[in-house]
Amino acid sequence: MSKRRPPLALTKPLRRAVDLPVWADVALRLGGAFALVFFVVIIHWIDRDGLKDTHDGAVSFLDVFYFTMISITTTGFGDIAPVSDKSRLIEAVIVTPIRFAVIFIFVGTAYNFIIKRSWETWRMKRIQERLADHIVVLGYGVSGSEAVQELIERGTDPSCIVVVDPSGGRLRLAEQVGCNVLEGDATRDETLAAVRIDLARAILISAGRDDTTILIVLTARHVAPGVPITAVVRADDNELLARQAGADNVINPVRFTGLLLAGSAEGQHIAEYMSDLASVGGRVQLIERPVAASEIGKPLEQIHTGKGLRIYRGDKAIGFWEAEAHSLEPGDIIVEIAATCVKEAPAD
Repeated sequence: MSKRRPPLALTKPLRRAVDLPVWADVALRLGGAFALVFFVVIIHWIDRDGLKDTHDGAVSFLDVFYFTMISITTTGFGDIAPVSDKSRLIEAVIVTPIRFAVIFIFVGTAYNFIIKRSWETWRMKRIQERLADHIVVLGYGVSGSEAVQELIERGTDPSCIVVVDPSGGRLRLAEQVGCNVLEGDATRDETLAAVRIDLARAILISAGRDDTTILIVLTARHVAPGVPITAVVRADDNELLARQAGADNVINPVRFTGLLLAGSAEGQHIAEYMSDLASVGGRVQLIERPVAASEIGKPLEQIHTGKGLRIYRGDKAIGFWEAEAHSLEPGDIIVEIAATCVKEAPAD
């Protein structure tokens, strides 16, 4: 039976940041254009004796302003015209370049706010509609941002990461590293449906508060019943609640910090090595992968991609020292330590 897909909430399109707010950008453009026009008005007023009005022969300030506007817009009715050599030189050398500048400002504004933004909105909706096999990060605080940075360092394309957070400031930071972002409440079904969470490769949740994290886990598991969920909680008694809510993996940073502290008490290099394992920036890394066809029947210790540590066979975890690790079976999941440059399993 096919999995029912939640309706796509097109009222929540993905977005990308702009350097300036829309109103500020418009104000700057219009301010620059009007400043140029005012400059031309002043020049024409100073050189008004070189202009000729065929209507009444007198050139007033209103005539100067009128002549400036029709000159800037290249309308040119001919009722007022430069007649002296000086005025014609001013028109050719000063006013004409300013005329082009004003036209470019208005054309550029129209392109940016009508064509470009319409295109960007359409493009982001198309990206949203085609999201699949992506990683959804719900919460971009300290843990969420570190997770995104580590994913990128491990080779994940930032365009394959979608960050959801209610804070616009945090989302701007996510945009700077190239992620797609959506400002919204991750506890609501329509927000998660908008990022196609049911088609995601993985869901990472770190909301900053355990109660919010658990509520997001419940919502995510409801919308995406088959997608792996990893959640961060800080209280020991909430770990079980997070698993019961639907999290496949629960990480307690407080406990992990305690493990590092305890390890440092046993030896000066243990904490350093554990940190090395957790980061792709170190010399070694932990890798989880399915068993290759060429490895079936062989003992775990004979894999060539790294040092085999554990086998997951169904719901059972098998250590490298146990008898069942002497023969790998189809469907096994291997956890190994490998050099950072080793990223692929043997070819099937």
